[in-house]
Amino acid sequence: MAGHEVAVILRGVCSDLLRQRYATPYPSHQHVLAHLLERVDDYARLRDEHVLVIADEVGQQGEYRQDLRTYQTVGTNGWRARRLSRIVDTLHFAPSHASRLLQAADLLAFLHHRIQAVPTQDERARRANAALWERVSGRIVHQHCWVP
Repeated sequence: MAGHEVAVILRGVCSDLLRQRYATPYPSHQHVLAHLLERVDDYARLRDEHVLVIADEVGQQGEYRQDLRTYQTVGTNGWRARRLSRIVDTLHFAPSHASRLLQAADLLAFLHHRIQAVPTQDERARRANAALWERVSGRIVHQHCWVP
């Protein structure tokens, strides 16, 4: 990823605080996907492009496809509510073991989570993680973890 013309958007949510704040919250994955799709749509609009979204397989694929259709026709929820117009077709799901791009995205998400949420006392691991992050950090156009 570091050697290619890619844009990385990282989104997350603090699941524990989500469950504390809302009596019956949407699943964390659903919140994060909506926020991510908003940012992907924003980025595509800024570049006057359209995007096709390919995601790692999950159990609720039909539900997430329906969510995207709603976001495209009615709009998203929350304080940034609006219609998504730059995402074409539907959400496409593929097994990560069959896609180097999905594997790269998984590794980047894992590295980001490791650095942010699982600090290590091992100085060698900390240096290795920092060196890896330094290689890809220039490709990150947005990162945020929502704390409800």
